[in-house]
Amino acid sequence: MAKAVDIGSKRLVSLAPAAWARWLTGDESIKSVELLSGEFQWVSRANDVLIKVESVQHGVFLVANEMQLKPDKFILRRLRAYASLAEERYGLLVYPVVVNILPRGAEWVQETSYHSELLGLTAHQDVRVINLWEVDANSVFEQELMTLLPFTPILYGGSDPLKIGKAVSLLREQEDIHELEPLLAFFASFVLDTQLVRNIMRWDMTILRESPWYAEILKEGLAEGRDLGYKQGIEQGIEQGIEQGIEQGIEQGIEQGEAEMIVRLLALRFGECEPELAKRIMKLKGFQLELLAEPVLKSVTPDEFIDYLAQIERAVDQSSQT
Repeated sequence: MAKAVDIGSKRLVSLAPAAWARWLTGDESIKSVELLSGEFQWVSRANDVLIKVESVQHGVFLVANEMQLKPDKFILRRLRAYASLAEERYGLLVYPVVVNILPRGAEWVQETSYHSELLGLTAHQDVRVINLWEVDANSVFEQELMTLLPFTPILYGGSDPLKIGKAVSLLREQEDIHELEPLLAFFASFVLDTQLVRNIMRWDMTILRESPWYAEILKEGLAEGRDLGYKQGIEQGIEQGIEQGIEQGIEQGIEQGEAEMIVRLLALRFGECEPELAKRIMKLKGFQLELLAEPVLKSVTPDEFIDYLAQIERAVDQSSQT
């Protein structure tokens, strides 16, 4: 079994900081880098990385890098504040970059600058935005961007099992980055059948629990399940044509969306979710489903999750009998 590892942004960047800085900026003349503390009193997150670089072309400057699971409408304002604090602390110009790992939706457009005007005064901050799904997977191999190897499955053209297999081989050849193999497996599960992922590489999902991205994916998934259920509920209520039907439809739709997301997460973690188990989950309502959010993330085995589910079911039965 692979050992537990830190697969947060800071750890990823620290494995090959110079190559990462050159990729973020497009400045191939960067020769030396230093990871700095980006822990500011009012602005700090697990996925912030502040890098001091020295470039033949541009001298010494800072790269403020934020990696986020999905695009965020507040990121530009936040990076403006972050860059200002970094510039004040270190007395150097700042090049802010945001890396989006997964798309939020076809209709979403990530802006690349912050701009505000008040009483004739203007504030403006340009930000470089890199969307990983737009990065050609072949460029990772050609340019030997080893730190990007774990993201191969979600890069442009990277869902090919042969390319994923190549990424696995390259990770295993590098002693300093082979520990990122489980992260590659995790993203591979987004585009390939889970059993195929297991066939390609060693995979132990339990070591991903400490990742800020894993927790964020769970949070995002449950939120999307609620949104989907809300929309389904409105449609159901409208079809019924009466106010009571709308209210009931919304509630049922939300619960259905949450239940479906729990089932999807189980399949992602353990390779499958038995139909009978899925039916038991779909019968739960409201707060009962919320009680399953933590167990689906922390259970080591399917049986452990099933035991917890049984406790909830017993509590529901006892409540209905009183």
